[in-house]
Amino acid sequence: MIELKDLSRRFQVGEQLVKALDAVDLAIGDGEYVSIMGPSGSGKSTLLNIIGLLDRPTSGEYLLDGRGTTSLDDDELAHVRARKIGFIFQSFHLVPRLTAFENVELPMVLAGTAPAERRRRADAMLASLNLTDRAEHRPDQLSGGQRQRVAIARAMVMEPTVLLADEPTGNLDHVSGADVLAALEGLNSRGITLLVVTHDDEVAARARRHVRMRDGRIVADGSSPGQPP
Repeated sequence: MIELKDLSRRFQVGEQLVKALDAVDLAIGDGEYVSIMGPSGSGKSTLLNIIGLLDRPTSGEYLLDGRGTTSLDDDELAHVRARKIGFIFQSFHLVPRLTAFENVELPMVLAGTAPAERRRRADAMLASLNLTDRAEHRPDQLSGGQRQRVAIARAMVMEPTVLLADEPTGNLDHVSGADVLAALEGLNSRGITLLVVTHDDEVAARARRHVRMRDGRIVADGSSPGQPP
């Protein structure tokens, strides 16, 4: 469960105080599929960064699975982030010199996972995303859709409970984008909480719940027609 209570994030830009988030209240239950939309500067990415523990709020409270996060130090935040949260970005952020397998393996190397377990989990994640035959290819040898699926495998290999996707189809053609969304939705069907930031109405419409932001505030929050609230 994600709970934001009266949460704000302010930046000082020269003499101007910018309210990136302004008294946001939001609760997202386990296993939900939520799209977050809004114009540039509306606070979408700031919201995602705070939920992902990449940034801290200026004020307010953020609880993840009932645990307050705003008072955690950097090491504690990194520990929670590594075990609970996966990230998907528009630009993939794969390491160019590493193969697909090595990119997926990397979070486990950093976490000190034993080599045999790393092999088992990375192979399983690549297989689940139909990438076994691309395991030894570097990113420059993969299509955009394949690179994004490698990024999904890397994000999921630590078995997080929350997956945050920031414009995950922004650099992809329609067919590749549909494949990536199908992969993300497959993970959501297995109980992963999925949050997708997007400018694309078609992408947003696939989610069961839609949050719309403007000027750092949530201005709409509701379910798709025919979807449960």
